[in-house]
Amino acid sequence: MTLGLVLTSGLIFLFGLILLALFVAYFAEDRSRYKRIVGSILTVALTGLSLAVIYPPKDTVRLGLDLEGGTSFLIRLMPEQGREIRPDTLEKAVEVIRKRVDQFGVSEPVITPQGKDRILVQIAGLDPAQIEAARQQLGQVAKLEFRAVHPNTDALVPQIEAGLQLVPPGYRIESFSDEDDGGDGEPSARSQEKLLVKIRPEIEGERVRRAFATFEKGYGISLEFDSEGAELFAKYTAEHVGERFAIMLDGKIHSAPVIQTAIRGGHASITGHFTETEATNLAGVLENPLQNPVQIEEERSVSASLGTDSIRSGLYAGAFGLVFTFLFVMIYYRFVGIVANLALIINIILLFGAMILFGSVLTLPGIAGVILSIGMAIDANVLIYERLREEMALGKPLKIAIRGAYDKAFTAIFDANVTTLITSIILFYFATGPVKGFAVTLTFGIIASMFSALLFTRNCFAWLIDTGLVTKVSMWNLIPKTNFDFLGKRNLAIALSVVMTIASIAVFVVRGEKNFGVDFTGGDLLVLEATEATAEGKPTITDTDVRAVLEPLNIDSVVQTERSAEKEFISVRSAANSNERIQEALFAKYPTGLRVEQSDKVGKVVGDELAKQSLVALALGMLGIFIYIAARFEVSFGVAAGLATLHDVIVPIGVFSLVGREVSLVMVGAVLTIAGYSVNDTIVVFDRIREGLAKDSKQSLIDIMNESINDTLSRTLLTGGTTIVAAFALYLFGGPVLNDFAFVILVGLFVAMFSSIFVASPLAYWWMQWDRKRRKHLKTEPSSNPTQA
Repeated sequence: MTLGLVLTSGLIFLFGLILLALFVAYFAEDRSRYKRIVGSILTVALTGLSLAVIYPPKDTVRLGLDLEGGTSFLIRLMPEQGREIRPDTLEKAVEVIRKRVDQFGVSEPVITPQGKDRILVQIAGLDPAQIEAARQQLGQVAKLEFRAVHPNTDALVPQIEAGLQLVPPGYRIESFSDEDDGGDGEPSARSQEKLLVKIRPEIEGERVRRAFATFEKGYGISLEFDSEGAELFAKYTAEHVGERFAIMLDGKIHSAPVIQTAIRGGHASITGHFTETEATNLAGVLENPLQNPVQIEEERSVSASLGTDSIRSGLYAGAFGLVFTFLFVMIYYRFVGIVANLALIINIILLFGAMILFGSVLTLPGIAGVILSIGMAIDANVLIYERLREEMALGKPLKIAIRGAYDKAFTAIFDANVTTLITSIILFYFATGPVKGFAVTLTFGIIASMFSALLFTRNCFAWLIDTGLVTKVSMWNLIPKTNFDFLGKRNLAIALSVVMTIASIAVFVVRGEKNFGVDFTGGDLLVLEATEATAEGKPTITDTDVRAVLEPLNIDSVVQTERSAEKEFISVRSAANSNERIQEALFAKYPTGLRVEQSDKVGKVVGDELAKQSLVALALGMLGIFIYIAARFEVSFGVAAGLATLHDVIVPIGVFSLVGREVSLVMVGAVLTIAGYSVNDTIVVFDRIREGLAKDSKQSLIDIMNESINDTLSRTLLTGGTTIVAAFALYLFGGPVLNDFAFVILVGLFVAMFSSIFVASPLAYWWMQWDRKRRKHLKTEPSSNPTQA
């Protein structure tokens, strides 16, 4: 049992208060010695807690279904007679479904409300037969009612249908299909009958305490009532001996026996020639009836083997990105690079410790969040070290240079991470399932990176310098100081950006609905793997073979091969509710040659809602970024950053559409990640511009902007380069699910680097020109002609 399970919420809260007090003490303390001690206590406490909850390894992060394998259902409660679903109705339905799921004996199923009228059910470790049984269990209301049948039903029904008699008040005609047998329990004939049944039930299914399958000439269901139900049933049967009564399930007559004698003891039975499985499943739902009709709007299944492959691919990508980042930082920054690497290790420990402590679920996009965090976590250290390089170039002593580097880099680090945090929080609020896992991972990663960079590394340098262990540092300078006239190329750069933006929009519009996957359009997705290979290692069954099998079915489908680092998969995207027919045809042709790795069903309503939520999330993310930057800087910077970010989002989507890929729900996370990174990059440049404006120098606005971009160019290239390597590793090893995600991130990183240099600053400059009345003290023309380095 991990420490995360042992600690009570009260102890965690108390520990959190202590940590908060230490944080306040650290930033409020001016004395160097005490600041070092408090910082060290904080680092040891947080790292020690994280290591405690991470160990032992077998009780680490909970895995999502896309990694562990399993099935998820999104169930919607349908309102009856125009009445809205109340919160208590939803809560009761959650408990009913939980009891039904418990019958499968699975460990830790996830059953949670989603919105006002939906319930998400996630069950790990189901085989195909159990998935079908779960689908039936979850989709059946099992509203059981015992209704009286009119004593003269045989005589009245023909007269009513002939128009000679009115329907008695409180009754209605119900059709009943009964099966007769030849005495051996096997159905031999079906008789159709119409009964005059009372509208209001005598006894409702809520009175059923227990239900179980029985066998007597065939399978049936035995019912046991609670005390009140037993009393009502005994009284009713005693008063209506010789009459029939209808046992109705979900509004249909299931049987209509004649009451031979008063039935006491609270027992009843339902017959109807069930199979053993049908009787068992029906008994399970009768014991836990729902009050409202339900509809399964989304179903997703992932095999355990695909989940294992995804974990392996994620580990490959993470290891590649981590090793590259470690080596590059250590070689480029030498000794201070070792300190940065230690900070990165602590960052990863804190990230996983927080996920375990707060019970977060690691999903496949969550792995992507971890890998991207590795690439982006080094950003703060690069900012600090590039500032340190500038401070040392001015001849300052090491202690003063380090203090100046941290002080000057703090605002850029804080603002850049807060804007990324804004997009992460918005994504968490609007996303569902795996994408929400990505948002959680990214949020923890941002917080951990700020702690490790701003507190841990600074505290390390304080100990090393104050104790005399380090007196000087040196760093490799791969990117020398430049003096390029970036603003002088603003017209060309903006024209190129406009062309790329318009072309991206045009490609997306022309492609239309083909841009969207089943997550947004609704429909079915089936991912298959060939289980046999030729001598050359190629699959014996290809996408061409699958198309040939599906052609006679006349199902609108798209079949294609998707490759990961190690395997090939065949994906079949088709119309809604077609997966069963497709699987039946494929396994009839290839009974042993194929294995289902993933199966998704998304209803049209859910797809439309996901599309709307995605647009709202993107719009709110852009608005939040604009408001924050406008408040922290000024309106001109907010407008420029907003437009540049919009450009950085549109162009990658256009490229994605151009290469013929489909937008999925995971793509929402990728797009908002690009937005966060784009603003992160832009803020670093804007922070330098703000610093230059505050100096009140004689330089023109163009000179200040050019100098700021040149000063931050090394940081842009270094941080962008390390993040690109991490994303490229994800693209190579991430598997078919994350391949699209990584592709968009890669394109977005290149576009964002271009944008922060050539788009954001010119837009801010033009806005300031337009607003020159407020800026009369600034010259808008360059004081001199910058020369290219």
